[in-house]
Amino acid sequence: MNRASSLTALLSAVLVPLLAACSKAPPAPEPLRAVKTMVIAPASAGGTYEYAGEIRARVESRLGFRVGGKMTERPVNVGDAVKAGQLLARLDPRDLRLGEDVARAAVAGAAVNLQQAEADFKRYSDLRDQGFIGSAELERRETSLKVAKAQVEQARAQSGVQGNQAAYATLNADAGGVITGVDVEPGMVVAAGAWVLRLAHDGPRDVVFSVPEDKVGLVQAIAARQGTVQVRLWSSGAGVVAAKIREVSAAADPVTRTFLVKADLGAADAPRLGQTATVAIESPRVTGIARVPLSALKEDHGKSTVWIVDAASMTTASRQVTIGGAEGNDAVVVAGLAPGDRVVTAGVHVLSPGQKVRLYNDPEMPLAGASPVGATAVGLR
Repeated sequence: MNRASSLTALLSAVLVPLLAACSKAPPAPEPLRAVKTMVIAPASAGGTYEYAGEIRARVESRLGFRVGGKMTERPVNVGDAVKAGQLLARLDPRDLRLGEDVARAAVAGAAVNLQQAEADFKRYSDLRDQGFIGSAELERRETSLKVAKAQVEQARAQSGVQGNQAAYATLNADAGGVITGVDVEPGMVVAAGAWVLRLAHDGPRDVVFSVPEDKVGLVQAIAARQGTVQVRLWSSGAGVVAAKIREVSAAADPVTRTFLVKADLGAADAPRLGQTATVAIESPRVTGIARVPLSALKEDHGKSTVWIVDAASMTTASRQVTIGGAEGNDAVVVAGLAPGDRVVTAGVHVLSPGQKVRLYNDPEMPLAGASPVGATAVGLR
């Protein structure tokens, strides 16, 4: 009996430590994370938006012949300065001149018929006065005379049209300017109205630039109050020139989805066509907003949120915010934050609601490399 008791005691002494070693260890306490934060203060937002622009003529015409034919001459080239009335291009005029000759011959034929109708009417009028014919026959001759006169007028009008057609064989400049494009070369057959040359008229210059759809309202507001934008030419040291917005496109470009804007350079020295420029637009400053670093934002189910630290309990809570844009590395928050709120600015991806945290700038925070168990610095950059 004593031997059995001794064996039982020995087995208990061996098995109890083994069973204790195989049991599941209790979970480690969640580490007290240190976070970088900032306190929200009232702020204002606004700034300058810059866009690339190009200098263009106020009026740029695409010129073409009013008749079709084979182009035989083009004495001007791209970049040439031309004067009003100067010859720009010429068509082969032979067919047009033949048409003019045909119309002139038709006028002569109609004039002969008119002379015959006048003579017949005079003769039949004398016969009626002598009683040899009745009034009906004279009326028929009078009608023939009126038809002959109408035919003469028609032939003369047609001859005038053919004369104009012959004159349209030459293309002249409507105004002084610079040739900015050539679409047809000598020897090519062109249709009536087809573009042959592009002429930028002398006179006012515009700076043309494109803005995204979220800035169209700002540009339209500037145009409504007759405000100006600042233009700086890239290849000139003339400084900044004020330009008044005169035209805003009503529809977006189908490719770039931007809106074209034209601004009048006014009485400034006319820059060269095609010069590039920077257009600066001042946006009005908005007060009553908050600015937080972009690293403070977190997306939650498609919505922007930030972590708020409760100063009393030192726990975190998620709060949805409304973003109104960005300024540099800061996000402009227009709703969701109030002055005095403490927002986590780094390490937002490792936090959870109600989590205990401590401030990274806590004086009791140990230096790097000496963090005790239970205090972990996260999200530090």
